[in-house]
Amino acid sequence: MSEPAAELPISDARDSLADVVSRAHYAGRITYVTRRGQRLAAIVPADVAEAIERAEDAVDVAAAREALARIDEGETPLPLAELRKELDL
Repeated sequence: MSEPAAELPISDARDSLADVVSRAHYAGRITYVTRRGQRLAAIVPADVAEAIERAEDAVDVAAAREALARIDEGETPLPLAELRKELDL
């Protein structure tokens, strides 16, 4: 069972980083690092971060497969220059 999430000012996190990381690893605690009460980052168990990465990869693979299927069905791919223009890049 994991500990409830915690918030910790960045200065305190700096002073107790080893403890924060140990709690993430051994107790499953997520610690939000804050500055002036605003969350800046999170220290999470590695398995949580890895699960997020796998989920993001699965979404990317599904989107790529969908795009390839549309191309196979005859849809014309959007040239990179047009995409950049559309996205205002």
